Amino acid sequence: MKRFMDKDFLLTTKTARWLYHEVAAQEPIFDYHCHLNPKEIAENRRFSNLTEIWLGGDHYKWRAMRSNGIDERFITGDASPYEKFLAWARTIPETLGNPLYHWTHLELQRYFGIYEPLNEGTAPAIWEKANGALASDPDLSVYGIFKKFRVYAVGTTDDPADDLAWHDEIRRSGKTMTKVLPSFRPDKALNIHLPGFADYIQKLGSVAGRSIRTLADLLQVLEERIRYFDERGCRASDHALEYPPFELASDGHAGAGWEAEVQQIFVRALEGASLSREESDRYRTFVLLFLAGEYKKRGWAMQLHLAAIRNNNSRMFARLGPDTGYDAVHDHPVTANLAALLNLMEGEGKLPKTILYSLNPKDYYPLGTLMGCFQGEGIPGKIQLGSAWWFCDHRDGMEEQMRVLGNLGLLPRFIGMLTDSRSFLSYPRHEYFRRILCNLLGQWAEAGEIPRDRALLSRVVQNISFRNAQGYFEGWDK
Repeated sequence: MKRFMDKDFLLTTKTARWLYHEVAAQEPIFDYHCHLNPKEIAENRRFSNLTEIWLGGDHYKWRAMRSNGIDERFITGDASPYEKFLAWARTIPETLGNPLYHWTHLELQRYFGIYEPLNEGTAPAIWEKANGALASDPDLSVYGIFKKFRVYAVGTTDDPADDLAWHDEIRRSGKTMTKVLPSFRPDKALNIHLPGFADYIQKLGSVAGRSIRTLADLLQVLEERIRYFDERGCRASDHALEYPPFELASDGHAGAGWEAEVQQIFVRALEGASLSREESDRYRTFVLLFLAGEYKKRGWAMQLHLAAIRNNNSRMFARLGPDTGYDAVHDHPVTANLAALLNLMEGEGKLPKTILYSLNPKDYYPLGTLMGCFQGEGIPGKIQLGSAWWFCDHRDGMEEQMRVLGNLGLLPRFIGMLTDSRSFLSYPRHEYFRRILCNLLGQWAEAGEIPRDRALLSRVVQNISFRNAQGYFEGWDK
């Protein structure tokens, strides 16, 4: 009988075990999309206890604790760190079947050498051992973690108004070999329909040293900020879209009339006017097209994160704010608008490398077929079906995403896993993904569905684990 989460965890065939241990485990990590705090990286932060590094900001865990009946005081409230840890320990046995159970124990094993399952009974000893390591082990500072897990690069998520001073400090200090790259996330400049838009535009203008009164002013400032990010190593943008917007001028065309209408919409929004959905989408389509062209000029990748419906519990949103565990999967149609948007970008020569993520697996097949319509320009996998994301980054979700990609596109050109995490303890998620990848390929090989060709399988695993991402974001000549 197999031991709990032993060295061959998730690896069910001889080929899978060889592929993981001899190939996948040897590859560095390119974590091209995450939400790590650049300030904590620059300061090479050390964490004082397990709750601080493990539960702080982790809304995946917060959701599970609420589902287990834990009072909010022990989640985001004023309970002590140890009380919060005990509440998580009480929750863990109830997460069987949830990837949190596997991630939690991978993190205990890989960071702290703790192999016993976490529960209320084992919690006190685990707390003591983990906290002792956090206090003394050099591998558990931020830079130590990067080195231990051979993190080649991370892509943080940064607002256009950010001065990127912490990124400058990281690069200037030379204290880590890990590349810490900003990513351009202009959601607040696009979300003209949300409260606070006019205030944000004023803030963006202040950063640029000018007033933004017209659409032309805004586009000039966005271009300047893109250039600023590019000079500091940015290789990707990121857009969170409930659905892809697509709305041209009132006459159905793009051109001078469209721009004139968008200008009027923009000015009205700055004056506090209420906009229709059609007007908001007309503005967002116009600005997305402009941004895509700027990304393409610089060889950036454009990431589109689709199908999240956010802040669904208004009472808790008022109390805690966004990104606290009250988002869900949306079932909005995406294909027609996305096809029209990509076609517009392609027709105007503005379609950059693009990664299409959906929080709803129903979209995998439409996206997997749509992306094949826009490949080319000599770029392997120019349009990507993004990694199983957020509510989908479990074993079933990862396998489904890769099977769909294999059925409809080129799985060996996939750029692989990302953490999408705010936690420095999340790097074993790459291991989790690689084990699932190797097991999938191993099963196909041993069933005779693909060759048991070690050279071929090794190349595919190396590329999906790391090298495709490196080529996609930094150039295929690396």
